[in-house]
Amino acid sequence: MIYTITLNPSIDYIVPVDKLDLGGLSYMNNDYKLPGGKGINVSRILKALRADAVALGFVGGFTGKFIEDALDELDVRTNFVNIQEDTRINIKLKADQETEINGRGPALSDEEVARFLKQFEEVKDGDTVILSGSKPPSLPDNFYEQLIQRATDQGAAFAIDTTGAALEASLSYQPLLVKPNIHELEALFDVKLQTDEEVIAYGKKLLERGAKHVIISMGGDGALLITKQGNYKAKAPKGKLINSVGAGDSMVAGFISSFLKSGDPAESFKTAVASGSATAFSEDLATAEAIEKLRSQIQVETI
Repeated sequence: MIYTITLNPSIDYIVPVDKLDLGGLSYMNNDYKLPGGKGINVSRILKALRADAVALGFVGGFTGKFIEDALDELDVRTNFVNIQEDTRINIKLKADQETEINGRGPALSDEEVARFLKQFEEVKDGDTVILSGSKPPSLPDNFYEQLIQRATDQGAAFAIDTTGAALEASLSYQPLLVKPNIHELEALFDVKLQTDEEVIAYGKKLLERGAKHVIISMGGDGALLITKQGNYKAKAPKGKLINSVGAGDSMVAGFISSFLKSGDPAESFKTAVASGSATAFSEDLATAEAIEKLRSQIQVETI
């Protein structure tokens, strides 16, 4: 079983406008609301790829109910802890530039956190846990590490898609996958990376610290996969960028779903790049059909 963890889910409120008049009145063309949060995005792509997964996390209030109902409609399995405060709303304003305004998230009580940790005991040997995104401010800074310790003690593998100290703290537990983008990798080591060779050199530092597979996403320049067995590059397929939200989450889902079935990192990397690109070319997350169509176009070369 795959468990996705979304500690701070959201409703993603997408607002397209032709012209944004700051300080004045602007009219939206239309609007739509989606269940959001990086782990939830991973769960939705796993569902599209027919992987068996359950979404865990915290939801509350009318916003939390919207997320549960929307995921139920999509036939995505969930087992959320219901909390007193409302789940946050994130605004994605799409004008001539894309602007995001994200909520901070609810305060969680000790009892709500205890219920989640009790639920987490279901994770067992042979399972895979995917931890993604931010946490509510009320949770301690090392909460991800606490979950990783529990998961590994219970015999599960894990993948993590986060940044900074939380990413660094995870490495000694040997994550199956980490997926920083190039800007996050640069920030992690306080460097500016210009060439593939430089990116690979710093990606290898993550391997040396414990990661088993490292994907570095580079936007229009494609992506790199760095492993102890070899390094691979995939060029980004051609298409119109419509939606950057969820592309990285789709890559994580694509890699993990494929790798758990095949054990082949290069083939799993191809699925990862196809999944991320298909989401980037869609208004919402990618469909299985869009992923499969792009997968045939992805060329993976050994570096």
